[in-house]
Amino acid sequence: MEDEIDRSRAFAKDVKRIVVKVGTAVVTGKGGRLALGRLGAICEQLAELNSDGFEVILVSSGAVGLGRQRLRYRQLVNSSFADLQKPQTELDGKACAGVGQSSLMAYYETMFDQMDVTVAQMLVTDSSFRDKDFRKQLSETVKAMLKMRVIPVFNENDAISTRKAPYKDSTGIFWDNDSLAALLALELKADLLILLSDVEGLYTGPPSDPKSKLIHTYVKEKHQEEITFGEKSRLGRGGMTAKVKAAVNAAYGGIPVIITSGYAAENIAKVLKGLRVGTLFHQDAHLWARVVDTTSRDMAVAARESSRKLQALSSEDRKNILLDIANALEANEKIIKTENDLDVAAAQEAGYEESLVARLVMKPGKISSLAASIRQLAEMEDPIGRVLKKTEVADGLILEKTSSPLGVLLIVFESRPDALVQIASLAIRSGNGLLLKGGKEARRSNAILHKVTSISIVVIIILVPKICLANFVKKIMEKL
Repeated sequence: MEDEIDRSRAFAKDVKRIVVKVGTAVVTGKGGRLALGRLGAICEQLAELNSDGFEVILVSSGAVGLGRQRLRYRQLVNSSFADLQKPQTELDGKACAGVGQSSLMAYYETMFDQMDVTVAQMLVTDSSFRDKDFRKQLSETVKAMLKMRVIPVFNENDAISTRKAPYKDSTGIFWDNDSLAALLALELKADLLILLSDVEGLYTGPPSDPKSKLIHTYVKEKHQEEITFGEKSRLGRGGMTAKVKAAVNAAYGGIPVIITSGYAAENIAKVLKGLRVGTLFHQDAHLWARVVDTTSRDMAVAARESSRKLQALSSEDRKNILLDIANALEANEKIIKTENDLDVAAAQEAGYEESLVARLVMKPGKISSLAASIRQLAEMEDPIGRVLKKTEVADGLILEKTSSPLGVLLIVFESRPDALVQIASLAIRSGNGLLLKGGKEARRSNAILHKVTSISIVVIIILVPKICLANFVKKIMEKL
């Protein structure tokens, strides 16, 4: 959940202009033919964004591969049996690009036309960007197109590129469509860059290696020396190395970047919701709290250890934790209300039932009411170690029945974020560890309430003697 919140704050809230790049491995399937279903799903997502008011810019690879497939077929049809016995020469890459570009653009025009969306072909070369007037005109043209809800479709014009080795040369302003997408995101002042690949994101090693793990948030200072790249895709000229380089350039230029799979349905929409999809690149990633991938067993074990720590505290310490949570809730009422309003607005937009939305709303006075009930709970008799029954089973041998914590509680709740605080308070007072599963419609509210309560618990256990905890927690929250 921590990583999801960071992503939402990183880009999803204020995104207006999006650059989406689809790689050759996404565009084409077996034999170099267009992957019609996969590409159609991506076009549908982009059309929906366009109709929702987003400014969409598409960068598409695949022209060379499509052209090669078409020319090979034409060569085969026009060849005699004797010709086929001769060694086959490699097709000229620039010729393949010229032939394939028309096929690629024809598909985009046909597909988007079915969704009442107009597209425009934008072919550029590396040398063009050396001209300041070109850059200015490019920006003005794209701005005019976006204003009219037209989706510009960019590709490098390999057919007339003046670079000596366009498939190997990594010098110049850009060197493949990944770096072109990053350049356009910076040049056109995009709010987000999405690089769609044939894998879920950036892994610690080759994705085929079972030991490799998906990196959800890329931290340059940590990961640039730790990652082992596998072989480049058999298609295109980029690969994950090129994508990471382009993503880092854009991210440190101020444009958040996500590398994710173009194979998975709705991944673009999930990215815009701030969900934990693919690998995020952000210039402030090194400042965020490190996200640790944990299994359900890890969480259960951690909850058990936490319950033992709570049980080891005195009744007075657990009472003070509750009092400090109450104070921290009141001190952070404004930010809690802001996050809850975002949840309510999202629920209404998603068309949830009125009864669910009503339960989701934290009405004025709710925080004060929660704080008051927590203080009342804190003043109650300690439920741990109470003698419930005594029985003398023999002379000098007395059997006592005493109250004790259950250990770890697993509780699932839905659209009432205030339940999180109530359940957590009861668990703290009774010395129980806690695993909570809240409803997705209250994600932001649950997250901020979890921060307030968990920070209060950690601080009261670690910091002795007492400090003005409510203000301390408030300052921490302002920095998160």
